[in-house]
Amino acid sequence: MADVGPRNREHTLAESGFPTRGTAHWNLRAPELYEHIVCRDEGRIADGGAIAVETGRHTGRSASDKFIVANDASADAVWWDNNQAMEREAFDRLLEDFREHAVDRDLFVQDLIGGADPDNRVNARVICEYAWHSLFIRNLLIRPEREELAGYTPQLTIIDLPSFKADPARHGCHCETVIACDLERGLVLIGGTSYAGEMKKSVFTFLNFVLPEKSVMPMHCSANVGRDGASAVFFGLSGTGKTTLSADPDRVLVGDDEHGWSDAGIFNFEGGCYAKTIRLSKESEPAIFATTERFGTVLENVVLDDERRPDFDDASLTENTRCAYPLDFIPNASQTGLAPHPNAIVMLTADAFGVLPPIARLTPAQAMYHFLSGYTAKVAGTEKGVVEPQATFSTCFGAPFMPRHPAVYGNLLRELIAHHGVDCWLVNTGWTGGAYGVGNRIPLTATRTLLAAALDGSLGEAAYRTDANFGLAVPLAVPGIDDAILDPTILDPRATWSDPHAYDRQARKLVEMFIANFATFETHVDAEILSAAPALQKAA
Repeated sequence: MADVGPRNREHTLAESGFPTRGTAHWNLRAPELYEHIVCRDEGRIADGGAIAVETGRHTGRSASDKFIVANDASADAVWWDNNQAMEREAFDRLLEDFREHAVDRDLFVQDLIGGADPDNRVNARVICEYAWHSLFIRNLLIRPEREELAGYTPQLTIIDLPSFKADPARHGCHCETVIACDLERGLVLIGGTSYAGEMKKSVFTFLNFVLPEKSVMPMHCSANVGRDGASAVFFGLSGTGKTTLSADPDRVLVGDDEHGWSDAGIFNFEGGCYAKTIRLSKESEPAIFATTERFGTVLENVVLDDERRPDFDDASLTENTRCAYPLDFIPNASQTGLAPHPNAIVMLTADAFGVLPPIARLTPAQAMYHFLSGYTAKVAGTEKGVVEPQATFSTCFGAPFMPRHPAVYGNLLRELIAHHGVDCWLVNTGWTGGAYGVGNRIPLTATRTLLAAALDGSLGEAAYRTDANFGLAVPLAVPGIDDAILDPTILDPRATWSDPHAYDRQARKLVEMFIANFATFETHVDAEILSAAPALQKAA
């Protein structure tokens, strides 16, 4: 076995329990990885310098193929209603077969960090079959300084072998694709999929398991800080606008997807961003667009034209086209990944029914109700088999990554909101004037205007009405904003529909869905949160 590249000389893959007779490339940087990517025909250099790759048939996460090993650490702690169990013996057979599959292959190893807070971080070693996967995860996690590698010991190891095909009968899974997490041993095996997002979400899953025991709240959110030093977090699933809305040129970007909230403040889990690029334009999102023209950025499933220029309007491979880049590619990004306790929490939803207002102020009880509900729409391509937006409830705005019961995260968040007096908002980035297929997506400019008013305090001076269906406080207008900039009609979803009675029927349907979904949590919350539920009789 050959171990090459700058690395921690105290360890080899054999000592990490994963021997190979091939070459192990350690901690290669972007220029070296580009050479391997091109020579191995894994990707092409795009005009501007980014590297363009394709993930094959898996263009999104395979949520139904993810498993957690049932053992002493997970038996009573894991929310098994939401997570699939794999027996320890089946995992051990899978690990054995992973080792055999990789023994003659060249592998790419990155020693990285998940978590900008030194007191709450995890050392994550990621072993990849593909060079472009190694570049991807190097972009997405925190890259330790060279001197830090001397004493590096992994607490979490991820092995990613896309060419491995699982055997359901032998490995206790459903098909050839498998994502198996042994939380007790800090080991994740990913096989049968080339979708790189599985690696970063495996780190998130691990932190979601270990941090609550330290009274640290893990969050599926983006975060930024205003010029006044006030920070904000944005909860939301993929496609709801976490990355887009947090990349505000007037605010410092802390991170775009995953954070923790400790007694010291908030901290980014990652060292990069993973932004959607479908229909991306320089005019609408200049900061993100600029990253797609930089050396080191990974363009995932983005179609290149004959001159190798990215065509962000081409969804022939998937709607879930992405770019992965280091955080410092954003000019106003935080250099530390740390921020003070948030002044505002924004819960993002893409309402495919066209019912919810574009912004509403939440009481603490309503904030907890909507956090536990996690309503949004799955955006096309985000998961295998999703070809158009579908209404869904994903508790804590991240159920696929939550190994513990939602009450654990909900109670942590409730305590933090109360202790720090945080303002909470619900922002709909979905449809208005009708449901998906009839209405239109709420303009990004309108969302930005409303969000800016919420964060700078001006919406606090607005007059409000109470939404008849959800009991939300909805502003009637935005103080200081001319009607030519923001048509106040958009604040009343019912007024945007050509048939108000059709809106009422649609609203009733969504209210019924909320009530049915929340039945799972009724025994885990108090009367105050239950009172924040939408009232079905008001939707008639």
